[in-house]
Amino acid sequence: MKVDELLKVLENVKINENIDERREIAEYLAQKLSINNSLGRYYYIMTKYKKILHISSYEKLLKSGRISPGDAYVYVSVHNAYFPASYYFPFLIHSYPLVYAYLSKLGFEEYLRETVGLEDPCHVAPATGLKYISTVIRYLDNSHVVIEITDIDNASNNMNLPTLIRDISTKYIIAGRAELIASQLESQKLFAGYDLNEARGIIYRYYENHDTSLAIEVEAIKDAYTRIFKPYRVVYDLNTKQFIPT
Repeated sequence: MKVDELLKVLENVKINENIDERREIAEYLAQKLSINNSLGRYYYIMTKYKKILHISSYEKLLKSGRISPGDAYVYVSVHNAYFPASYYFPFLIHSYPLVYAYLSKLGFEEYLRETVGLEDPCHVAPATGLKYISTVIRYLDNSHVVIEITDIDNASNNMNLPTLIRDISTKYIIAGRAELIASQLESQKLFAGYDLNEARGIIYRYYENHDTSLAIEVEAIKDAYTRIFKPYRVVYDLNTKQFIPT
């Protein structure tokens, strides 16, 4: 299926608000991280069988035929964080994970890795089975893990990603093009009249600098964030091994 044809199909996907499934995945990721801190700050593919693979390992299994693009289910980005803004709005940390996840779902491959074997600088690999994207934040100040998970199609459509990549005519993607898409995505004023960087700055000033004059703006950004991403959220305490009500 050509890229433009696949885009038309994805734009008409009916959103499945399967809260139980998202909860199960989020809780699994939290508990997995609590016993395996070696996951680090990277990008992963979680398969339908709950195998969590670094994206480079996933690519190797693809090439060997031991796994197929349809086996992918959740695109996972993992980050350590030291500031409150990331704690409350994980999907605003940066736009790259959503871009990488959406391109992977469409079946794109990273050009340099595929053609000359260089390291993949944009973390894209064919993963057409992807349904969700999850951002995992280790907030080290209080040993909490914050996990949000959302439907890739829903978030991508609400962030206008199909429009931003519509003119790509090849199955390959280079890092520079992914960066351009991310930059275009970030420049859209979708968060109560603010673009992603502006919204992130307001949130930072409110939580980090305690600028209470921004309370109305933060609430408006929060409403837009919830509408765009519709995230399911869990918070896990690495010390007590318990989930914290959110």
